[in-house]
Formats: sequence, C-alpha cells, structure tokens
Amino acid sequence: MNLQDQYRMLGENVAKIRTDMMKEQLATFRSQLEEFARKHKSDIRKNPAFRSQFHEMCAKVGVDPLASNKGFWAELLGIGDFYYELGVQIVDICLATRPHNGGLINLQELCNLLRQRRKSDREAVSEDDCLRAISKLKVMGSGFEVVSVGKRKLVRSVPTELNKDHNEILELAQAQGFVTVDEVERRLSWTSGRAIDALDTLLDEGLAMIDDGHKDGKHRYWFPCVSSISTSVADT
Repeated sequence: MNLQDQYRMLGENVAKIRTDMMKEQLATFRSQLEEFARKHKSDIRKNPAFRSQFHEMCAKVGVDPLASNKGFWAELLGIGDFYYELGVQIVDICLATRPHNGGLINLQELCNLLRQRRKSDREAVSEDDCLRAISKLKVMGSGFEVVSVGKRKLVRSVPTELNKDHNEILELAQAQGFVTVDEVERRLSWTSGRAIDALDTLLDEGLAMIDDGHKDGKHRYWFPCVSSISTSVADT
C-alpha cells in the first residue's frame, strides 16, 4: 500500500468517526428535545413565542412536528391538530373576505380576524403560527401562498399571479391605500399605457376597487389588501 492510499484510508476513517459522532450527538439532542417537549408541553401549546422557539429547535435537528398527524409529536403535543384547525379557519376567512379583497389579504389582518374568530383564546395565535399553517395548505396544493410586497406580507388565496408591475403598484399603494394613474406614472416613471394596463388587470382580478367620485375627475384605485379598511368576518 502506497503513501497516497494510506492518506486516503486515514481520511475516510476520520470522516467516518466524525459522521458517527454527529449522528450520536443528533440522537442525543433529539432525545433531549423529546424530554424538553414533555416538560414544557403546556407552554408549547399555549404560548406562541415559546412555540416558535420550539419549532426553531426542531428544525435544527431535522424534526418536523407538523410533517404527520400521527406519531410521537402529534400524540405528545397535539400541535398537528392545532395547525390543521388553524388552516381550516384561515381558508374560511380568506373565502369570506374574497369579495372584499379579491383573494389577497394582509397577513396581519388575517391574524387579527383569526384571533377574533378564536374569541376564547385570542392571544394564542401568532403570525408565525399563521405562516406555518399556510405552508401546510400550500403543500396540499390548495393554491395558498404568502407573497412579500415591500415590508408587508400578503396571503394569496386565488391562482392570480402577480408580476413585477403589480407588486410595484401594491407597494406604492401602501402609503394611503390607493393610487391614481398620474401617481403611478410619476412615481414609477411609467408610460400611461403601462400604468393603465397594470391597474386594469388588478381591477379585473378583483384586487382593486375604483373610486371616481372626486372633483378632480381622477380615478382612485383602492387596494383593500394594503389599506386600513377591514371587514370583520369573525362571526361568519
């Protein structure tokens, strides 16, 4: 055996030892995680911030408590059922508000409506919980998706695809809840045709509402998904 082969074998042995040590450490950490979950079961189920930290710990060792509704985690914590219930309620809220917002709702508004619906336990649901529930809906192929527009997150429950022009208009509308064609042309340096085309598409998709009752004669395109206007559907 030449020197090169000896170095190769030594490298393979070192790599195997390191891999075995990592597997052993992960197994130990998983065991400790299970013990932690048993000890803090009540806090995980009732405290949103604590629950979010628990999910982060799980992710670091490759454990997904939401991957299945069966098994150790579901039996211990019942969080699979918790997110399934949230998912059903989120779908109901999105459907109920769709005539108002065209199927695009601000994540913060969605969470507020969700808390109103869960009146007996209002503070038990966080935006992180909503995002996790929505991610499970997306896996099911239900068409639900979270899109970022500027600093806001919007939940889309319709198959409408938003392109770059649409996103820029929505971001511009965040300041006052509406835009005009002139404003879009001036602020985004667009031609009149480009602005009107994008706004008309958003109007046709039900994502915008037009208001033409102003003295200046300018159409105002309102966007409920980014404005402060909200419709309560807690009791629907």
